[in-house]
Amino acid sequence: MPSAPTKLYADDVSLLVVLLDTNPFFWSTSSLPFSKFLSHVLSFLNSILLLNQINQIVVIATGCNSCDYVYDSSLSTNPGIENGKLPALCSELLKKLEDFVTRDEQLNKQQSQSQSQSLPPTTTSSLLSGSLSMALCYTQRVFRSGPLHPHPRILCVQGSSDGPEQYVAIMNSIFSAQRSMVPIDSCYIGSNNSAFLQQASYITGGVYQKPQQLDGLFQYLSTVFATDLHSRTFLQLPKSVGVDFRASCFCHKKTIDMGYICSVCLSIFCKHHKKCSTCGSVFGQAQSDVASASNLKRKTPET
Repeated sequence: MPSAPTKLYADDVSLLVVLLDTNPFFWSTSSLPFSKFLSHVLSFLNSILLLNQINQIVVIATGCNSCDYVYDSSLSTNPGIENGKLPALCSELLKKLEDFVTRDEQLNKQQSQSQSQSLPPTTTSSLLSGSLSMALCYTQRVFRSGPLHPHPRILCVQGSSDGPEQYVAIMNSIFSAQRSMVPIDSCYIGSNNSAFLQQASYITGGVYQKPQQLDGLFQYLSTVFATDLHSRTFLQLPKSVGVDFRASCFCHKKTIDMGYICSVCLSIFCKHHKKCSTCGSVFGQAQSDVASASNLKRKTPET
């Protein structure tokens, strides 16, 4: 995917925005412990900073009910070694991440108490649309910050299943990233593939990878997602195979194979409606209803 032709430090300087999935419902059932997952990710982030001294990293935590920035290397006061023991990146990120997880759990409890019954863990997804929007806002701010900036790209490290109710917001973010020439890479560690992330990587020219061995997550991250955009032109990276392009209906938020599309605003519905709930356009009669009406008319004896 071609990158922005102006305002660049160098070909190999990267701005990497990482979206971390902190969904407790997913990590409670995952074979990879969350602590071990963080150790892989932190090692990967340190390797990005070591590849080039002016590389930048931004980490956004993605919870069930909220998203927030938990690390920004451009704002870090001491990106090196802290007290000769633990890298400052690790200590600063872990502290903010712990605070974020606590706040997100409190929001989840409040939401559960306000409802008659809480959502089952198997259907609870992360707020991917929110974290993507925050990542794109950050990249746009970098574009307007001055005469020089690195190549921006987004990496989604996701494990939760797709939330069909977020389809519209996620697709808007994907098309915005495509227009801004910001590739979205996807490292999906869930049991099944993510249709949203497959489409995001395919449309924006990023890389979608589903690691087969989670114990070697750092190796996948370092060999596939550590390469800058310029170096990718010389490498044979994994390509998307069998991308799921199915959409979610606007009425029931379910993934469908066939449906009805509004010719005015392109809203998608799983069944025929008399009126578009998005733009208010009045639809004609469904083709199946027209056919059944004509058959009934032919069968009715003339008097």
